[in-house]
Amino acid sequence: MILKLKRTPGIYLIGFMGSGKSTVGRMLADQIGWRFTDIDDDVEAAAQTSITELFTQRGEEEFRRFEIEAIRQCVRRIQSGHPMVIALGGGAFTQQATIDLLENNGVTIWLDADFPIVKKRVSLASHRPLARNAERFAELFQQRRENYAKAEYRVIITEDDSRSALQEILRLPIFE
Repeated sequence: MILKLKRTPGIYLIGFMGSGKSTVGRMLADQIGWRFTDIDDDVEAAAQTSITELFTQRGEEEFRRFEIEAIRQCVRRIQSGHPMVIALGGGAFTQQATIDLLENNGVTIWLDADFPIVKKRVSLASHRPLARNAERFAELFQQRRENYAKAEYRVIITEDDSRSALQEILRLPIFE
């Protein structure tokens, strides 16, 4: 394992909604024996409502406020020596405050799933407020790629297979 990860044992999975961050994150945490957390779950717990309701009733800005606070709490735990794999929401890594916070507190991995894969996965879920408009969904996918590219590592996902994505992550040089 690389020195940076030993100092700050945090692995942050970033990527577009439906890229597999939560599923692969749980599998990765189990594989390496670390705790897993999904920032969206943490936001819902803190806000005491669903993300859909939070967006609808309070707006995206309020959601982002809850999101950055949940990320800060995870970073504090990591800084205290508690290893974690964290699945970030699809828009978290588009916020400069998040990018700055994660830069020196672990490793970021972009799960770069092909658009047809995320479109298929998201079409099965009705709880994603930013996926309701198909045209806007496609635009967001393209817009966010520039930010996602700032991650330290990139895992390209061309198949709808979480185990393959996990194996690609385990082959990254961070585990040597």
